Amino acid sequence: MIWPSPRQTDMDRRQRLRVETALPVRVWGLDAQFRPFTELARVGNISNTGAVLHGINRKLRAGEVLEMQYSGEKIQVRVVWSGKLGSPEEGMVGVQHVQSKSHIWNLNLDLCGQVAGKG
Repeated sequence: MIWPSPRQTDMDRRQRLRVETALPVRVWGLDAQFRPFTELARVGNISNTGAVLHGINRKLRAGEVLEMQYSGEKIQVRVVWSGKLGSPEEGMVGVQHVQSKSHIWNLNLDLCGQVAGKG
């Protein structure tokens, strides 16, 4: 699934369950100028196929593969979109898991969605 920018669609039309979070992650790779970087960020929401990162203070290119670590677990993610400077999405990056199955979060997203729906 391609992760749309938050401005391109609203949450009601998204096809996959997303769970709001504030999980700390470490992200590293190459930025848009092909310079290596490492940043501490947080995950704003997650789905079974990807996440939206907050606090990325670099311009990243769509398609770039990054490494992400949470709680000792590492995965590769592909940048799908990156918020533009000066926009409400500045510092946000939509990523998709490179591997089809990734359990880095140790969460049952379906159960989280059901619980959130009852709240």
